[in-house]
Amino acid sequence: MGSSYDPPLAGIRILDLSSGPMTAVGRLLADLGAHVTAVELAGVTGNVEVGPRFGPVALATAINRLGVAPLGIDASTPAGRQRWDGLVDAADILIEDTRPGSAAERLLGVDEIRAAHPGLIVLSLSDFGRDNDFSGWQSTTPVLHALTSELSRSGMPGREPLVPPGEQLPYHVAAAQAAVAVLSVLLDRLRTGAGDRIDFAIVEGAMQALDPPFGTMGTASAGVPVAQQNRNWAAERLRYPITACRDGYIRICLLAKRQWHGMFEWMGRPEEFADPRFEGLRERLTSASLWSAIGAFCADKTRADLEQNGQKHGVPTAAVLSMTEALTAEQVTARGFFGHAEFSPGLVAPVPRGVVEVDGQRAYAVTAPVHAERGPTSAPILAQRRRTDQGLPLEGLRVLDLGVIVVGADTGRLFGDLGADVIKIENAAFPDGMRPGRNLMNASFAGGHRNKRAIGIDLRSAEGRTLAHRLVEEADVVLTNFKPGVAAGLAMDHDTLMSVNPGIVVVDSSAFGPTGPWAQRLGYGPLVRAAAGFTKQWVYPSDPDEFCDTVTVYPDHVSARIGVVAALSLLVRRERTGQGGAASIAQSEVMLSHLAAEIAGEALARDGHERSDAAAYDAPWGLFRADGEDAWLAVTVRDDDDWRALCGVLERPDLAGDPELATKAGRDRYRTRIDQAVSEWTCRRSPADGMILLQAAGVPAGAVMQAADLPQWEYYAQRRAFREELHPHGKEPYVLENAQLHSERIADPPLGQAPLLGEQTVEIATTLLGLDDAAVAGLLERGVLQTAPEARRV
Repeated sequence: MGSSYDPPLAGIRILDLSSGPMTAVGRLLADLGAHVTAVELAGVTGNVEVGPRFGPVALATAINRLGVAPLGIDASTPAGRQRWDGLVDAADILIEDTRPGSAAERLLGVDEIRAAHPGLIVLSLSDFGRDNDFSGWQSTTPVLHALTSELSRSGMPGREPLVPPGEQLPYHVAAAQAAVAVLSVLLDRLRTGAGDRIDFAIVEGAMQALDPPFGTMGTASAGVPVAQQNRNWAAERLRYPITACRDGYIRICLLAKRQWHGMFEWMGRPEEFADPRFEGLRERLTSASLWSAIGAFCADKTRADLEQNGQKHGVPTAAVLSMTEALTAEQVTARGFFGHAEFSPGLVAPVPRGVVEVDGQRAYAVTAPVHAERGPTSAPILAQRRRTDQGLPLEGLRVLDLGVIVVGADTGRLFGDLGADVIKIENAAFPDGMRPGRNLMNASFAGGHRNKRAIGIDLRSAEGRTLAHRLVEEADVVLTNFKPGVAAGLAMDHDTLMSVNPGIVVVDSSAFGPTGPWAQRLGYGPLVRAAAGFTKQWVYPSDPDEFCDTVTVYPDHVSARIGVVAALSLLVRRERTGQGGAASIAQSEVMLSHLAAEIAGEALARDGHERSDAAAYDAPWGLFRADGEDAWLAVTVRDDDDWRALCGVLERPDLAGDPELATKAGRDRYRTRIDQAVSEWTCRRSPADGMILLQAAGVPAGAVMQAADLPQWEYYAQRRAFREELHPHGKEPYVLENAQLHSERIADPPLGQAPLLGEQTVEIATTLLGLDDAAVAGLLERGVLQTAPEARRV
């Protein structure tokens, strides 16, 4: 790391009392330069560990604690209390995960801490939040997947839903959402002095950041909202098809006409597919004869040949790699994404070296600094901006959004939901691929681009670039997610824009990162999953060649949140230095970071180290049939207390009293017997009834919900998670996400509706660019500016 590198969050002091998978929040912030102290506070902090363990080392937590200073305190002693009070006095942020209503929560006394330190930001993590009737419920990875609706879209029809790979995947994506919340509140505190308490529910964060059922959807959905997508195996396999080849499998993407034209040429222009109807996306996705021909074309070729020639013809392709192949791929090696960490003497394993590049350097906390200068305590730049106390922490910021498809939509939308003035810049000749048409609107675009204004500018022209640069002069952030090099060609890259506005923050996101041999590859989420080893793992153990990751749009939504975290961090640094900065995110690296513990564990096992942990959960764990068509219930038992509680709910004292089942090892040995007992109970009840009974007893359980069920579930209703919005260009109301964070001071998102292409062009040109009517008319006539035509409802 270069000596000139200035970590964005340098001097920000964080006390982290969390344990278990949500320690990923502290890791994200530490990588960006915050001084994070992992405090073990007697009577308060827990000891939740999941995932691979080698000797005393729990890998997931150990990885999250790299670069984090450990500290144990017993606040019941005078000396310990004095030390704890001193740490809180100096802290900017406190992260805690006490269970709502527990003795630990009372002992910590967050309300008293907030009263004594009104400028402190407290991030309170819990499974279901603290302000609702479900605050005592508990979650695990399968339960989170069930209650976010992810499981309803994963797996083969007729079989149990398939839990996606990654023991802690829902927690990792929720951690990114939590980091967005913390940093947006921190940025606002710098100009107001007011702290806050954020009531963060992990289930909600996982729902919003993994594969949101009412969020933006991928192009291959062919206009079918996520909320209407179920496990239709035949349709799923045609969205991003995987085809067998000589040495494995290849995934091919033919979403755009130009991609189909490339495939047509590559195949030798077969006459049977020359019909113009194949230029239609739906025709291509549903043509069994076409994909049969593509399969025959690929059968005798290697993955490497198909990747090379696919890219040459402009056809996005990616080999389906194993995790080992993915980790040794030339792109991962060239970018130096993995380094090695020693967790204990002789216990050395590969770990990710940060998921954000800042100013061309990897943002990665190698060691915790012993001394750190204080971070900014005020906001000399943002203090000059208008603020109306509407509870929107990013009010006064201006964001220029050049982003496209899902990552682009979500990154800008999060800024808009939190109060920023977001201006979407688009060219009618190259519209956002997620738009249903220039004068059309659908649920996906409405959800992904709400709270934005739109201006149409032709950035290919010198006049258009001049106008865009005038907007940059008064902007704070520019967002892009083009293929590397495209933004520079449009003069909208950081190197160009910093000469226009030295304080500008530019964030770019791409499939594989801005450097390396794969930088220029066309990459959509499913291609990234294939190349990162994720697709290969998203299978039933009994059917390793039936890949089940097609419908999800992961990692797009979580990558967007990492982009927002990077931008907010650079805005915090700007208040300290007056200078902007650049951040880059590789979506493939975000994904690999979510498997960090598994990757390290496999490497250690190959080196001869033995795991010392048992399975993540006792028997039973997994999905059980419930009463109803395709009805399922996720049930997990973590320990002896859960086992006794389960036996009580099942009314099976014979199981509770059986000495062979008294230990975790015994329950695992007799899993078939236990699973049968649970199944006999669940199949007589609806998923919702079974979930309620088990959760009331303290057993983590979750009904496998369809996306359309979520807005009606009382939990999400109490958390104001969704809202209906009647868009002026929509036929019927759309269901959209609502609250992005819950706190003492932050309001729900504004009601700004997604714009048509160039809908506010004239308004922005006259008010922000200062052009008169005649100048605007001339620019419109020459096509430098573009505005929305008459809209049609769809």
